[in-house]
Amino acid sequence: MILFIIFVSVLIIQRLLELVIARRNENWMKEQGAIEYGRGHYPFIVLMHVLFFLVLFFETFTFSREISPIWPLFAPVFVVAQLIRIWAISSLGRFWNTKIIVLPNLEVVRKGPYRFIKHPNYLVVTIELLVVPLLFGAYITAGLFTLLNVLMLSIRIPAEEKALQELTEYGGSFEKCNRFLPKLLNKYDN
Repeated sequence: MILFIIFVSVLIIQRLLELVIARRNENWMKEQGAIEYGRGHYPFIVLMHVLFFLVLFFETFTFSREISPIWPLFAPVFVVAQLIRIWAISSLGRFWNTKIIVLPNLEVVRKGPYRFIKHPNYLVVTIELLVVPLLFGAYITAGLFTLLNVLMLSIRIPAEEKALQELTEYGGSFEKCNRFLPKLLNKYDN
């Protein structure tokens, strides 16, 4: 149980640091004239993430969940997801945020993981909401929050893409990219 507490505590600290970065970036972007979209659903995203940790703790302690015997399969997936998260955040720089905030008429970032997929950060969150509970045998949490995340992303991604299409050249920038899975380049792609 001590490993679980340390692991989840590190994740919570990581999330809090990300919120600090997001707030700093939000302030800077709004000073530059950025526009925020999706305010109505954002509190539900925050609630979902808070509930994820609460339900994960509840299930793990109530049902005495232990580290999964197949944790060596899940751990590398988690580590790769974290590397993609860092890559995505550093690629967007001051434009990275937990909210939908868009600076009009700027060129969309197409470097880092954004060369291959449109929403690498959402892919990472999807992986985490599944893999973290599975690491500790919390199958109820894994199933419940995977479904909630699908519902949340079905609202979030269209709102974000609409905002980007209205204020940037987003549509043409990502015609060779999928939302979550990289398209393999063929010999005719530049």
